[in-house]
Amino acid sequence: MKWYVAVVLILLAALLLDAGLLAYSMYVLLGLMLLTRFLARSWINNLSAERAVGPARPAADDRDEAERPTGGMTAEIGDRVKVRVTVTNSGRLPVPWVLLEDMLPPDALDKRFPRLKVKGKRLRIAMLSAGGSTKLDYTVECLTRGYFQIGPLVMENGDLFGLHRRFRVDAEPTFLLVYPKIVPLEGYDLTSRRPIGDVLMTHRLFEDPTRVSGVRPYELGDPLNRVHWRATARTGVLHSKVHEPSTLSGATVLLDFHTAGYPTRGEPFRSELAVTASLSLANAVYEMGQQVGLVTNGRDAADRIRADVGAGFPRPHQTDPRTRQAARATGQMTEESHRLRPQIVETRRGVEQLLRMRETLARVELTDGLTFAELVTETTSRLPRDATIVAVLPDVPEATAVALGGLRRAGRAITVVLIQHDENNLETNYGRLIAEGVRDIRHLKDEAEVPDLCRKQVDRSAPYSLV
Repeated sequence: MKWYVAVVLILLAALLLDAGLLAYSMYVLLGLMLLTRFLARSWINNLSAERAVGPARPAADDRDEAERPTGGMTAEIGDRVKVRVTVTNSGRLPVPWVLLEDMLPPDALDKRFPRLKVKGKRLRIAMLSAGGSTKLDYTVECLTRGYFQIGPLVMENGDLFGLHRRFRVDAEPTFLLVYPKIVPLEGYDLTSRRPIGDVLMTHRLFEDPTRVSGVRPYELGDPLNRVHWRATARTGVLHSKVHEPSTLSGATVLLDFHTAGYPTRGEPFRSELAVTASLSLANAVYEMGQQVGLVTNGRDAADRIRADVGAGFPRPHQTDPRTRQAARATGQMTEESHRLRPQIVETRRGVEQLLRMRETLARVELTDGLTFAELVTETTSRLPRDATIVAVLPDVPEATAVALGGLRRAGRAITVVLIQHDENNLETNYGRLIAEGVRDIRHLKDEAEVPDLCRKQVDRSAPYSLV
């Protein structure tokens, strides 16, 4: 706008000074600016884009079409995803040039620890004829778990003289959910060893013969010590005792994902190891047919999705951003989430439990909200008493140890898994936990030790050594 004002002022001055040549040149410049502005706006408005995402085909298959339209999809670590963006010029005039850039999360492309690997070009310059189209093809390889937004497409266009630039955001983004890795465990030994105990179960696995909860009609095969003789004498029909179940079954994983326990120096390796250990433990419990659940103070990456993405995208009030930075920020996920509510997957049985836990752990992100002690206080009432509590911790401050000690004194079975602790910190944390009566402690140094995780425990005669 300031250039138009300057040209008009110079034109008025030329008319006042009777400078015909200057006035003529200003007329030409003003007309050129108006014409190029109209053409640049017309070119960018006539462009439209569509996205197709699907699994990458094998190399032996020469077909390269993406298989799925835009939307959401899931993948495993190591999978490759094919992305194709088709840009079409629906106008009657050719577009001399357009710069196309398909957006990906900047942190996912960090050279220090990349989460996605891109093969192909997601940035190119193209020239489109009237009614013509061009394609943007590239492949994304999933290196780690996460929740990633692919897109939107940022288009930049302008006139041939460089007087005007226009930007447009199109092609609704696709959200890619990459599941964390599951490491099979060599055995599982986290449940209570007591065949008879003092904690009631919601699911019958073992029975306590010292507790009679009722009677039922006698069934063929019931032993004589199960017969309820008083009920039999009173009714004249054989009845058997019904005993209360008491042995612990299953596990509830409590994952501490507070930023205070994950220094930048060790990231993202420690947090990824914590997620892998949590899911591997949950998978072992699920394969045994027992109940499993998850509680974490981490944030959900899906909370960072802009509320208006996917609802009439692109948004009318943001289809003409003024700068490239504004165009990039239009459809990207927000960098922060102020969620304080913990993520909870109720402790139950079934294959859907493991699927929900995988999705939750795939999207979980570090938080600066609830600490682990606050998480325990917030969710204690929702933790079942008939399942072992497995706490996956990057650090054990005093508040965390006291919170776990409170759960133990309430009659709950506690197992602690420590993630990548140095020798000095490891000894301190062992001391704090054992002082609170928590004896079942495992230390995980790297992913190679995950299969043997359930074989490690603290030797009670020498609390600071592992056997």
